Amino acid sequence: MDWLTRMNAALTYVEGNLDGEINHAELAKIACCSSHNFFRVFSFTTNVSLSEYIRRRRLTLAALELQNSDIKVIDVAVKYGYDSPVSFARAFHALHGVTPTEARADGVTLKAYPKMSFQISIKGEKEMDYRIEAREGFQVFGIEEVFEVEAGLHGYEKDNLKRKPADLWEECLTDGRVDKLEEAAGDLPAFVGKNLGKVNAICDYKETAPGTFPYMLCAFRGASSKIDGYTVADVPAHTWAIFPSEKHPWSELGNTIETLYKRIFSEWLPTSNYEQVGDLDMELYGGDEEYSYIEIWLAVRKK
Repeated sequence: MDWLTRMNAALTYVEGNLDGEINHAELAKIACCSSHNFFRVFSFTTNVSLSEYIRRRRLTLAALELQNSDIKVIDVAVKYGYDSPVSFARAFHALHGVTPTEARADGVTLKAYPKMSFQISIKGEKEMDYRIEAREGFQVFGIEEVFEVEAGLHGYEKDNLKRKPADLWEECLTDGRVDKLEEAAGDLPAFVGKNLGKVNAICDYKETAPGTFPYMLCAFRGASSKIDGYTVADVPAHTWAIFPSEKHPWSELGNTIETLYKRIFSEWLPTSNYEQVGDLDMELYGGDEEYSYIEIWLAVRKK
């Protein structure tokens, strides 16, 4: 089953359970990846979070039911995952601009968000640079945290209340832990480009509890590395698809990473002869005082 088929099958599962529970584990099983990776790929390729998509679809269906039946507002609220008529009315008004009761009036304007589907789109964009490299296993060490996968499967939780890897980066840059990790790193291995730095990131490199994913601010472990006090992780031998960015101002780093991931998952993976191995990927950072540079490493295998 190819990437597009898996993603569309996962969306079909979501659509069939908008009036019930959307199970993380089942969603991951259908998509053949972790729930974290599915949420991430969905966001990169659609420019909307999965929780927001679910919220819009549920409130679209709720509006149709209110307009076309005599169902009570409280019953619609419960059906689509809201704990009370008040929370449902608030979310409904935020999307449609009217209350659930007002939605029943003739001539009222409502919003409808259709079901999404994943397709290959020929956009004529600029070429995408990548290289394929086989690497023996290696170790990384660093500052690890286990994050919760996006919680909003009912679609009305506020995404900005959840802790993200970017929060860990900000804290470690502020309190000096990134500088200390750089000092402990030692020499870079020969397979890492000279324009890259010593502190990078690795994601989904081991199993964690359902609904979570591991993330580490890491350095490559070498003979001169000082690993005391840090978490060490083994990275097995893999074939890696490596995607370099162009140099860009540091202020554009976040947008550059997001755009690169979006192109990897929406353009390269669906049309290449490779598929991702598990969910393992790395972000390697470099640059100078003025410009930033990044490489995204994706563990892959031939189909």
